Amino acid sequence: MTPTAIDATEADRSNVGEELARAAVRLQAAGVEGPRRDARLLLARVLGVNIEAILAHPEQPLTPPQCAAFEALVARRTEREPLSRILGEREFWGLSLRISAATLDPRPDSETLVEAVLERLPTRSEACSILDLGTGSGCLLLALLMELPHATGLGVDFDPAAIETARGNAQRLGLAGRARFAAGNWGEAVSGGWKAIVSNPPYITESAIDSLAPEVALYEPRRALDGGSDGLSAYRSLAPQLRRLLAPDGVAVLEIGEGQAASVEDLLAAAGLVSWGRRRDLAGFDRCVIATVAS
Repeated sequence: MTPTAIDATEADRSNVGEELARAAVRLQAAGVEGPRRDARLLLARVLGVNIEAILAHPEQPLTPPQCAAFEALVARRTEREPLSRILGEREFWGLSLRISAATLDPRPDSETLVEAVLERLPTRSEACSILDLGTGSGCLLLALLMELPHATGLGVDFDPAAIETARGNAQRLGLAGRARFAAGNWGEAVSGGWKAIVSNPPYITESAIDSLAPEVALYEPRRALDGGSDGLSAYRSLAPQLRRLLAPDGVAVLEIGEGQAASVEDLLAAAGLVSWGRRRDLAGFDRCVIATVAS
């Protein structure tokens, strides 16, 4: 009896478990942290399912087009393109936010600023105004508006493309009625009286940018990283503006880099602001400084 021939398409077919194993090896060799996690997330995007479905059915066969699409995403990640940029979104404060080439990739450390503002507001039930300088994706402003149902806010960014990204995020989250966005140079064209001001300005020294992880050095917008020769250029611009923009009982919260707290506090003090302290991130580093108007 003649053996039944094996269909070539069946012989070439792979399954979820095999593709994940091969991808994880490639990603690990490229220096990617969490290679198996990233492989699962990329394959979940290709298949249009969640991670649980990937884990539950490693035997699921994949078609050649699915394998090719997965291969294309894995190749991008081996070039150290951030996972969030490949997927086009990032979770921040429990919110799913779109990001673009014009915006920073929001990181969990920046959630420290949201916590600092919420801690210093007397109540979450009153109306208040929030100004976000260098808004990027709008992550800080939108997270605060989600927590403060009677608040309104304005996000300002130098790059009009970032403004469009932030505006789209506000619309998707149902916050477009309380969030406005405008292109500008920090707060130069903004009037005062804000209850809370938040900012994650560029604070990396210019000479250090190229030595950062490839995910940052190659893919983040350089303008959002470059803090000048000492990392403090943006704070020199912001400090006098904050004094004018803050309401008498308002609070300003600025993200900082490691070891910058004292220098930033000195700049704020010279502009007539009083330090309300610092807040540390989960790694134990000072992540933001908090200030108010001197009485």
